[in-house]
Amino acid sequence: MTAFFIGDVAIDEYYTASRWPGRADKGMVTELPAEIGGSIANAAVVHAGLGGETQFISLLNDSPLSQRLIADLRKNGVDVDHMLTDQSIPESRNLIFLVDGEHIVLTVEMGEQPMWLASETVEALRQPGFLYTTLYRARRLHAQTENGALKQAALLADLRHHGRRAIFDLDVGGCTPEDMPYLIGAAVVIFNQVGFRAAFGHDDINRIGDWMRDHQIDWVVRTRAADGAEARNSETVLRTAGFQVDVIDVTGAGDTFGGTLTWCLTQGQHFDEALDFAVAAASRSVTIHGPRSGKASVAEVNRWRDDGHQ
Repeated sequence: MTAFFIGDVAIDEYYTASRWPGRADKGMVTELPAEIGGSIANAAVVHAGLGGETQFISLLNDSPLSQRLIADLRKNGVDVDHMLTDQSIPESRNLIFLVDGEHIVLTVEMGEQPMWLASETVEALRQPGFLYTTLYRARRLHAQTENGALKQAALLADLRHHGRRAIFDLDVGGCTPEDMPYLIGAAVVIFNQVGFRAAFGHDDINRIGDWMRDHQIDWVVRTRAADGAEARNSETVLRTAGFQVDVIDVTGAGDTFGGTLTWCLTQGQHFDEALDFAVAAASRSVTIHGPRSGKASVAEVNRWRDDGHQ
């Protein structure tokens, strides 16, 4: 079963600073080596590293940097047969500042050009499996089908009808009532603590049952940084504790969690088992520098978890 990841891939330019400057302030930064990242691309690489069949789709220009980004995905076992090109868009770059054990990410605006999927891409997406994406990308999806043009939420509904289940990574942005046509019928919606509070105005996952039922969402996950993660469906709430680790770099931890959870679900794991393994993989990733630090085999994650990281 092939999982599709639709989202960003970028060059991550790293800097460290002793503090984050305030308004009208100045500060000094130290430049670190740049690395290839991008949130959804990171999740795709993690999924492929675990052995999953992985397709990645993004919209890039055709510059040497874009070719480098695509070549790196291939090197990491991610197929890019359905990539899209638009010469008018800027280079794909993130500026990442590591300050006090946290990261601040500034992303170069790429625009909101429609992403027109080719007929062969739509055919591939109409096979059963998971689609891991974001609201930002879902709003841009378009396709010409045998029944005319489909776009945005209508296209997602068509894919869902054919067995392609969406996993949304909402990260810090949360969602609004206007976003619900995209999220309806989702297999999983993932928030971090900031995004969950932005969406619901509180931190209690027990209180969102009606919202989930109204929108036919199977699972909602709230990641809780060092405290692990929690998830709920219509019947139960699951909680998985975090791991006590020395944090080196939290960049990509959420991506590692999402890519790992997707792989676990493609393997038919029960959700509690998938949640446990995804938290372990994400916890391991923050002990290593770089956006792709979560890439690991199943054996490597299990060995790390069993080697005193409890």
